[in-house]
Amino acid sequence: MDLSKHRIKLDRIFKATKCIDPVFLHSPQFNCEPLSTLLGTELYLKIETMNPIRSFKGRGADFLLHEARIRDEIVCASAGNFGQAMAYACRKGRVPLTVFAAETANQLKIDRMRALGATVVLYGSDFDSAKEQARLHASKNSLRFVEDGLDVETAEGAGTIGLELLQIRDLKAVLIPVGNGALFNGIARVFKELKPDVQMVAVQASGAPAMIESLQTGEVKVHKEVTTIADGIGVRIPVPQALEDMRPLVDHMLLVSEEEILDAMRSVLIHVGLVAEPSAVVGLAAIKKYNKWTGGKVATIICGGNLTESQVKKWLI
Repeated sequence: MDLSKHRIKLDRIFKATKCIDPVFLHSPQFNCEPLSTLLGTELYLKIETMNPIRSFKGRGADFLLHEARIRDEIVCASAGNFGQAMAYACRKGRVPLTVFAAETANQLKIDRMRALGATVVLYGSDFDSAKEQARLHASKNSLRFVEDGLDVETAEGAGTIGLELLQIRDLKAVLIPVGNGALFNGIARVFKELKPDVQMVAVQASGAPAMIESLQTGEVKVHKEVTTIADGIGVRIPVPQALEDMRPLVDHMLLVSEEEILDAMRSVLIHVGLVAEPSAVVGLAAIKKYNKWTGGKVATIICGGNLTESQVKKWLI
């Protein structure tokens, strides 16, 4: 596969390893033996929740701020985790930040964005409505609008996860949650150049399948609404550039139901001892559902752990 003209550059992913705040790098990855035994698959988990924002997004946001060398106000939109990551990086760089989030956004994530110094504006019923308003606000006020999945640094920062996963020998597949595509595209870009035989599997919630449907049909599929508890990947309007980035990288595309997501969350709590948000476990849910890799070695990323107290009680207790 010729990736020489791909937008995401491998040398810049290597560069990111030297620029990103070390607090986000070298996250734990291990064979989860209890789940491996249950699934008949040697399952490796990479835990991206043990950092100050409890998600993988810090990698891309920190690299973006480093590369852009921005000092003026930034605007972005977020379901919560990217906003936290941007707030963390902007606070460190003393850059003003305004985050637009849906009126229905996770309150814990909203509170954390504000605690990290961001101005948070709540608008609309979902992430994509908030993003459109953020874009308009930035344009009206001549401010830099940062878009997760479109700004290439968000994928290149996430690609450092792929470099770390390369240490696991003889992997058959990596199952990766897909929202705006930065996580998938960064990791898959690494593997498709350095270990192309490892299958790159994109996973979405069946209630928010726009990215997968767009890849399957060859045209951007826009939904009127999303119906999933997985707010971090609840995208109804795909980023066209992220789709183009994905096309040469994806081997399989899978969907999982709400019930399967909840079951995977409980499995992570019981067998790993971690609280994971719905978006973070869709890879595990797909492994449990499809069981395509029995006897092989697979990996997935537990990519976020921000749940409110009421969500913990509702979904995990």
